[in-house]
Amino acid sequence: QVQLVESGGGLVQAGGSLRLSCLASARTLGTYTLAWFRQAPGKEREFVSSVAWSNGNTYYADSVKGRFTISRDNAKNTVSLQMNSLKPEDTAVYYCAASFWARIASMSPSDFQYWGQGTQVTVSS
Repeated sequence: QVQLVESGGGLVQAGGSLRLSCLASARTLGTYTLAWFRQAPGKEREFVSSVAWSNGNTYYADSVKGRFTISRDNAKNTVSLQMNSLKPEDTAVYYCAASFWARIASMSPSDFQYWGQGTQVTVSS
């Protein structure tokens, strides 16, 4: 069982930055993949980025590559998403997710078993 709690969302102007954090409560995360997804109003939930807890390998959606950076802190059981050069189209509820079997290139929400409650990110133009 994994519990995920996101924090760090908010309102920012286009071109600005935000950092999201996800605290994962679990007995062990050694074989898990942690990921960020987002969902804008009226749209399907979409993959943003993922990290393999065991070795730190990362994967990004093309839409955020070069602007967002995912990282994990093993000591704090935290995965973070640093978002730079934000655009209005990045506006969405951002969700942290965990999967004990998905690979980092698994971009389907159905591959992930555990989800946080989400945090709102709003980018104004």
